[in-house]
Amino acid sequence: MEEIKYVERKNSNCNKWDEQTGMFGEENLHAMWVADMDFRVPQCVIAALENYVQFGVYGYYKIPQEYYTAFINWEKVHHELEVKKEWMRFSPGVVAGFHWLVQMLSNSGDAVIVNTPVYYPFLNAVKNNDRRLICSDLICEDGIYRIDYEDFEKKIIENQVKVFILCSPHNPAGRVWKKEELERLLAICKMHDVYIISDEIHHDLVFEDNKHIPSLLFKEYEDRMVMLTAASKTFNLAGAQNSIVVIPDEKLREKWDKYTLGHRVIGGNAFGYIATQAAYEGGEEWLTGIKAQIYDNYLYLKKELSEKLPEVIVTPLEGTYLCWVDLKAYVSEENIKDMIQKKCRLAVDYGDWFGGERFGTHIRINLATSHENVKIAVDALVDNI
Repeated sequence: MEEIKYVERKNSNCNKWDEQTGMFGEENLHAMWVADMDFRVPQCVIAALENYVQFGVYGYYKIPQEYYTAFINWEKVHHELEVKKEWMRFSPGVVAGFHWLVQMLSNSGDAVIVNTPVYYPFLNAVKNNDRRLICSDLICEDGIYRIDYEDFEKKIIENQVKVFILCSPHNPAGRVWKKEELERLLAICKMHDVYIISDEIHHDLVFEDNKHIPSLLFKEYEDRMVMLTAASKTFNLAGAQNSIVVIPDEKLREKWDKYTLGHRVIGGNAFGYIATQAAYEGGEEWLTGIKAQIYDNYLYLKKELSEKLPEVIVTPLEGTYLCWVDLKAYVSEENIKDMIQKKCRLAVDYGDWFGGERFGTHIRINLATSHENVKIAVDALVDNI
């Protein structure tokens, strides 16, 4: 098994540890926010990049067939999804991808629906592009989330929704959607002529008996669906800015190609392609170790909080490395930021970022770090709440 190496990232120009003022108004908080890892990437990625760096010429880069093959093989082996090379397109990040798709698939003033609480750039993609944000809240029972299909369909009809942004696995609720859940969602979208943008960036990070079901396995919905994913969450490559857009439908590909040609962003940098290819080709063993580390961190956090703060609600972690925690038994939404920052000295993602004040007593904790860092965060909560 490849050794998992924690890296001290302070003073390395990383957002998580060195750029907290924009989100929190201060620095030097113990960083448990923003979704990247504090672990050294797989050795195969480092070797591939070192080889390219030593080559010493960084001119225009021809994307090799092996890049496409690496992703295609990964999806087939790990997710039973058959992807064709001609379906694959580039975006510099999944967030950029769904911003572009919102622009492509709807017009100013159109309604776009999401399942809240949800990754807050989804909300920004709607508002930044002059679309109407429609939130269909997930139903929460004892910290376990499920889809409110009746509310979802009702709001689609009432608002003439044009686009649905699906988060699968779901961030921050940690759900890995079951086949029947996805089928019902997609059927509602088809019935009401809604396009589906499926963000599946966390699809390799699922735990225990949970299994990620790619939305594109439901071939009857291909004419209205685009999948976005990347190696960035799986292998800690966010800085490489290389994401993959999968578009099986020819008409949707034509829309994408026309749009991106207008912006002239049709490819990325060599370092991103090389890192991504190497990770998909040789990173599986590393990923196994990382997942074990993340899940061990989750079990520790859950155990400690259940024993020492028994009314805290820790949502089960089926997928992602982001733990959703509700502190409503101990703190109000008005006081949570003061308690978390001033008393606990933690940087976390706050619940109201994910869809409004109704999630204001929640925090999202990044578990893709060392056990020691998780212990510091847990102790800070226990000692100060």
